[in-house]
Order: sequence, then C-alpha cells, then structure tokens
Amino acid sequence: MTACIVGWSHTPFGKHENEDVESLIVQAAQGALADSGLEAADIDEIFVGHCNVGFSRQEFTASLALQADDALRFVPATRVENACATGSAAIYQGIKTIEAKRARFVLVVGVEKMTGATGPEIGENLLKGSYVKEEADIEGGFAGVFGTIAESYFQRHGDQTDALAKIATKNHKAGARNPLAHIQKDLGYDFCRTVSDKNPLVAGPLKRTDCSLVSDGAAAVVLSDVESALAMPKAVIFRATAHVNDFLPMSRRDILLLDGCEKAWGQALGDAGLTLDDLDFVETHDCFTIAELMEYEAMGLTPRGEGARAIHEGWTEMDGKLPVNPSGGLKSKGHPIGATGVSMHVMSAKQLTGTAGGIQVKDAKLAGIFNMGGTAVANFCSILEPLR
Repeated sequence: MTACIVGWSHTPFGKHENEDVESLIVQAAQGALADSGLEAADIDEIFVGHCNVGFSRQEFTASLALQADDALRFVPATRVENACATGSAAIYQGIKTIEAKRARFVLVVGVEKMTGATGPEIGENLLKGSYVKEEADIEGGFAGVFGTIAESYFQRHGDQTDALAKIATKNHKAGARNPLAHIQKDLGYDFCRTVSDKNPLVAGPLKRTDCSLVSDGAAAVVLSDVESALAMPKAVIFRATAHVNDFLPMSRRDILLLDGCEKAWGQALGDAGLTLDDLDFVETHDCFTIAELMEYEAMGLTPRGEGARAIHEGWTEMDGKLPVNPSGGLKSKGHPIGATGVSMHVMSAKQLTGTAGGIQVKDAKLAGIFNMGGTAVANFCSILEPLR
C-alpha cells in the first residue's frame, strides 16, 4: 500500500449533551493535526465519515471540518457514508486519493451524535441500514435483526449464551482500562450471563450486555504517502486493505456465514502475504456479541459453528493467542456510527506505536481491523504495521 497514518485523535465516546456534530468534528480534526505535527495548510483533501440517517438535523457536514482552522478554507472536503462502516469507507477514500497522487496529506474525520434522539427514533434510524423492503418490520429494530440471527445460529449450532456472555465480559474488562470508552466498568461474567432488571432481554436471546452502545464521539487520522511519512516522527502503514460488498437483503444469502467478512479477510491477508496467525491482535466489529462470535469463524480463527471455542479457551483474551478488541470494542468503547471505523484505526495505530496505555498488547507489530456496515453488507478489512 502507499498510505500511512501519521497522526490521530479520539474524543471520549459516550453521552455528550453539550456537544454537537460540529464541535466533535472540530475537536477530532484539531487533535489529529496537532498530533501529526502538520499545519492545516499542509492538508490537501478532507473526508468526513458521518452516517447520520436522521440523528442530526445538520445533514451536510463535509465543510464543518474547515471550522477546525481557517487555513482549511477552500480545501476539498467530501462526506462519506456506508452504514456502520462509514469511518473505514472515509479512510479508504483518503487512501485512494493518495494512491492516485492527488494528495500528500489527507485529513479523515469520523463522527456521530446519536444520544439526542429518543429510543424509537434510534431504532427507526438504525433500521435504515437494513433492507427495508423485507427487514424494516422486524421487531426490536436492528437489535431485532441480530436477535433473529442469534436465534438461527443457536438452532444450527446449539445454545451459545455462555459464549456470548464471555465475549461481553472480555470486552467490558478491556473497556474498563480504556479512558476513551463509553462504559469503563468491568461488569463481570455473572452479570453479563444473567437476565435481570439491569440486564434484560432485548431481542431474541440477546440481553442488554450483548448489544453495543448508542454513543456520541469522533475520531480522526491524518494520512500521508510513504515518502512523506518516512520523514515524520511516527507512521503506521497500511500493509493491505480490502473492501467487499455483499447483497443487502439477508434473504439472498446464508447470513450465518458472513461471506463478505470472510472474503474481505481473505483478500487483505492474501495481499499482505500473511496468515491470521501472524497478527498480534484484531479490532473487530462487535455491534452485538453474536457478530463477534460469527466473525471468529469468518476470519478463520475457528471452523464454522465452532466460534465459541475461541472464547471458551481464552484465545481472544488480552493474553490469548489472538487478542480481539483490546480497546473494549463497540460493546464497551461505544459505537458512534460514523466514528467507529476511524476509531478502530486510531486504536490500532496506538497499539502499534506502543502508546495504548492500559490496553497495550505486548510487542504488537501487526494489526487486523474488520469494520462492517449492515449485516456484513459493507465489509472493510485493514492490515496495519509500523512503517519503521
């Protein structure tokens, strides 16, 4: 690949009553510029990942990034949207611009302000990421979609309630060590496993602790070409990227296989000349715990139907053979939709430069990232490593 991450920034994820999309974009953009050591005048192009789907009245948001610094005036800026993979889609547009030699330095910001909406509004907005002709009436919103998927998985492979609770426990334990996470509390296995007033069933077999969080937040990266990155204080290179889209209707595919996820991982690892065993950790899209379980299988960590083995045998724990979601994942860190993919890349870059603090994976040199939009419809996979 011909692009590197040379600076980054990440607001805390959570409920930010006094922030809006604009203020979140400005914070993240200013932070990434400062972290890179570049001036705003050095930026050649801007991409803003903002899904929105009704969360914010401000629909046209690309030029809000210019509010970060007057020197950004007249820099081309474009908003990118690809459901829950919006942030990665924005980064990939930046990479393509650099590969085409249309820019040396690109600023990418991912943002979402979700918590200002009511519960019914949130459910309606999120269902826009489904195939509305067939799936919009599934009870429980997008949680209902994945609740239905979980029921089907249980029918095919047996009850996986224990495995899902262990995934939630793992990710909350990690989130408790991440100062940027929405929930910084180790909830423990008993709480995550047990239905209670504080952890009720939400959809199908999924409890509240099986579902990612409705969050506000932003993250940003500065991308550069390799030649420029070699002269900068720090740089993380994209060793490979893959973007695969599958059919939108779940009725056109076996949803339990996550074929698009499998294909994206295969392409990225193949292009990088690596196997999954070469990676030191993975940040994957655990919008629901059942998604992380099925992604174990799609990435090739276990055979089909045996994803539970990875969590039961501790493979994906921080000290396991392949730590998964050391940041806490969407489950604990939060899931402000447009920011999520950028957040995954920021968290991975911090790991690879030894600056991840309490969530640091020891001697991390190769990272895998999987970010998906919809029910494994838009699938993005990145392989990152330090440039030097």
